[in-house]
Amino acid sequence: MTQMCGIGPFITMPGMVAAMGGPQAMFGWIVGAIVVIADGLIWAELGAAMPGAGGTYIYLREAFQYRTGRLMPFLFVWSAVLFIPLIMSSGIIGLVQYLGYLIPGVVDSGGATTVLGKVIGIGVVAVIMLLLLRKIGQITKFTMVLFGVMLFAMLATIVAAFSHFDAAQAFAFTPGAFSFSGGAFWMGLGAGLVIAVYDYLGYNTVAYLGAEVRNPGRTLPRAIIFSIVGIMSLYFLFQVGVLGALPLDQVQSASSLGSMVLEQAWGTGVSKVITVFIVIAAIGSVFAGLLGGSRVPYEAARDKVFLPVFGKLHPKLNLPTAGVLTMGVLTMAGSLFSLTDVISAAVSTLVLIQSLAQVAAIVVLRRRQPHLARPYRQWLYPLPTIIALAGFVYLYYSSTELSLWLSIGWIVFGVAAFLGWAKAERTWPFGPKEIREAYSAEKTAGQKTEETPA
Repeated sequence: MTQMCGIGPFITMPGMVAAMGGPQAMFGWIVGAIVVIADGLIWAELGAAMPGAGGTYIYLREAFQYRTGRLMPFLFVWSAVLFIPLIMSSGIIGLVQYLGYLIPGVVDSGGATTVLGKVIGIGVVAVIMLLLLRKIGQITKFTMVLFGVMLFAMLATIVAAFSHFDAAQAFAFTPGAFSFSGGAFWMGLGAGLVIAVYDYLGYNTVAYLGAEVRNPGRTLPRAIIFSIVGIMSLYFLFQVGVLGALPLDQVQSASSLGSMVLEQAWGTGVSKVITVFIVIAAIGSVFAGLLGGSRVPYEAARDKVFLPVFGKLHPKLNLPTAGVLTMGVLTMAGSLFSLTDVISAAVSTLVLIQSLAQVAAIVVLRRRQPHLARPYRQWLYPLPTIIALAGFVYLYYSSTELSLWLSIGWIVFGVAAFLGWAKAERTWPFGPKEIREAYSAEKTAGQKTEETPA
C-alpha cells in the first residue's frame, strides 16, 4: 500500500478528470479496481504456489518452458528493467511537483520541472538507494513508518476536502456522461483506465519478495487483495472530496492538488506541513517499488538467463546490490522526462509482457501442472482471468501511439537479445530445451531435458 498510493493520486487526478470529462471520473477508480482485483487474484494464486524472488519471472519460467524454453521469462526481465524504473521515476516527478509548492525555483510558472528540480529528483533517488542497502528486517520497520506517513497525508487531505464539501458540485456529472452513444465517461474511459491502473500498481510488489516473506501461501493473497480494496476506498474518498472542495477548472489545472485543498481548508502554514508528508509518502512509494524491483533480475541471473552480476548477494546484507543500483540509476534517468510520457510508456510495456503473459500463465499451469500445491486457488476461476484479460487488452489499445511503438520495439530488441544469448549458451532454439518443474509436488531431484530441433 505504501507503493500503491505514494504520490500517484495527488498528481494524476487532474488528468483523470480531464480525460473523463468531469466529476464522473470518480467511477474510473472503481472500473480500474475491478481490473486490478481480477489481476490480483492471478498474482495471488501464482505467488502462493510459487513464492520466490522475481515474481513474474518464476511464473513465466514455469508456464512457458514447455514450448518456448526461457524466452518468456527472459523477455519479462528485459521489460522489467525498463518499466519498473519508469514507474518509480513518475513518483520522483510528482514529488518534485509538490516540492515546487514548498521551494521556489523547483518548477516554473507553467508547472514544468526546472533544472534545479531535476537535480533534486536525482538526489532523492540516490538517498533512497542508500536507504535500501539494509537488511530486510530493518527495511520492514522503515517501510511501516513510511506507510504511516502516507496514510496520514492521504487522510488529512480527505478530511480537509470534506470540511469544505459541496455535494452538488462533486456530483454535477456532465449531461449524458454515461450514455452509451458517446457519453463523456465512456469516451474517456480508456485514457482514464491507464491512469487508474497506474495508480493501483504496487499490489504485486509483495510477490517479488516471495522468498523473503513468512508463510507466503497465506500472506501473499491477503496482502494483494486487502491492499487493493483499501487503496480503492482511499482513492474514491479522495476524489469525491476534492471534486466537492474545488471548482472543476482548478482541479483540472492544478500541479499540487493536495496542497491547494489543504490551503483552502486550514491555511498556508498547515498546508505546507502536510505537503512535507505528501513528499515523504512519494519517497516511500519509490522506496517500496525499488525494494521489490531490485529482486526481479536476481532469480534470472541465478538461472543464467541474465547478467551474472545480478545474481550476486551482498556478503553481509544478503541483498542483490546490482539490482538496487541499476534500478536506481534508471529511475534517475526516467525522472528527466514528462509525467504523461513516463506513465503511458511504463503501463503499456508492463501490460504487454507481464499482465497479458500472466493471464496465459495461470491457464497453462492449471493444465500442465494440475498437481502443483496451491495454498490459494483463484475464486470463481476462470471469470477473474477473463476480466483481467479484457481489461488489459482495452488498456493497451488505449495507450498513446508512441508508447505502443516503444513497448513493441523494446520486445523486438529483447527477442533479438534472447536469440543471441540462446545461441551462445546453446539452449532452445539452438539446443536442448530444459523442463524443470521446480515447484511441482511431484518433482524429482534431477531435471529432465527435451531435445528439440535447432
